[in-house]
Amino acid sequence: MGRTYIVEETVGQYISNINLQGKPFVSGLLIGQCSSQKDYVILATRTPPKEEQNENIKHPKANSDTLDEEWATEHASQVSRMLPGGLVVLGIFIITTLELADDFQNALRRLIFSVEKSINRKRLWTVTEEEVSERVILHICSSTKKLSCRTYDVHDPKSSARPADWKYQNRVLTSWLSLECTVHVNIHIPLSATSVSYTLEKNTKKKSRGNPQATAHSFDVRVLTQLSLNSDHRSTATVQICSGSVNLRGDVKCRAYIHSNRPKVKDAVQAVKRDILNTVADRCEILFEDLILNEIPEKKNYELPQRVFVPLPGSAIMLCDYKFGDESAEEIRDHFSEMFDHEIQIEDLEIAEEVNTACITSSVKSEASPTNTSDEQPEPPSKTTVGLKIKQNIGAIAALAVAVLAAGISFHYFSD
Repeated sequence: MGRTYIVEETVGQYISNINLQGKPFVSGLLIGQCSSQKDYVILATRTPPKEEQNENIKHPKANSDTLDEEWATEHASQVSRMLPGGLVVLGIFIITTLELADDFQNALRRLIFSVEKSINRKRLWTVTEEEVSERVILHICSSTKKLSCRTYDVHDPKSSARPADWKYQNRVLTSWLSLECTVHVNIHIPLSATSVSYTLEKNTKKKSRGNPQATAHSFDVRVLTQLSLNSDHRSTATVQICSGSVNLRGDVKCRAYIHSNRPKVKDAVQAVKRDILNTVADRCEILFEDLILNEIPEKKNYELPQRVFVPLPGSAIMLCDYKFGDESAEEIRDHFSEMFDHEIQIEDLEIAEEVNTACITSSVKSEASPTNTSDEQPEPPSKTTVGLKIKQNIGAIAALAVAVLAAGISFHYFSD
């Protein structure tokens, strides 16, 4: 027997209101939460079209080859970054004309695996064996309105389609528990001397029932940090020369959501833990992307992007995004609207944090040691070189930052 998807009625209304407007198809994402018995779908958002796609919406030879896998995958990655703890991209939907109803099966299969691979690439936590690995593809015919719901096991490349039940239900959006916490982060990331000349990857591989109202139960979560080790504790750390460092400092606001149908403490803990990891990693990635793309002049302190929350209409669930100090509320609103295809009001935006910082420093001396005469010894790297290498290895730094955070936070020290 296949999986069952309990779907918020407004999701069905949203999909029914999508007009192809001369295009052969429209595709998008399905968002919600997995559980052992069933999955809950609370939101659908169509993938925004490219400009060139808008110019050729009535292409007479349009077929499954025109499904832009790279564009759809990038949309999924962006949306995944904007989801709080507990919520994931459950799958994809596609609406096609009747004559193309059978042409997209292979393309959709490739897309669902591509989406999961892209999202997994940025995860800094390990998926457990108990977690659901099936992802759904919902296919709708625009003229007959017939639904086809199938799932694939995205952890098995040879997986074949399995039928699934798609059931609409009222008030799915109101049956959620909210978990909130603020974590003080002060992560010091040393950069070894070799990291200036080589890629950083070499150095970093290292309970209650649902409330019918939208005001869901909210819990304030306290995250316990690891106690200092006893002075007699024997360390196995390797001592290396440090040529620079990145220091992340500030208070991080985290939120996670669990469906109120028989919630388990371990699921709530896991959702909070992963939201902490995700938001720290995302900020690192966004900051260093900004340094590269906008060629920001080198300085000692950089502002990390602040987390912005916005409520999902009809629910207490909050989606999130990130903004720098010079970004306007209108820009954030427009980005929400583009990614989720829903109108957002500026007054609904909630900036829940003060500005956090990333401090990039170099501890390299300007002169080489006079006793060092070896021709093989590299010249001391400059602060500019350190900064450049940091920019070139944003993924590795983000991974290391979260690894340090994971080691310092309790909850079994993020052992999952």
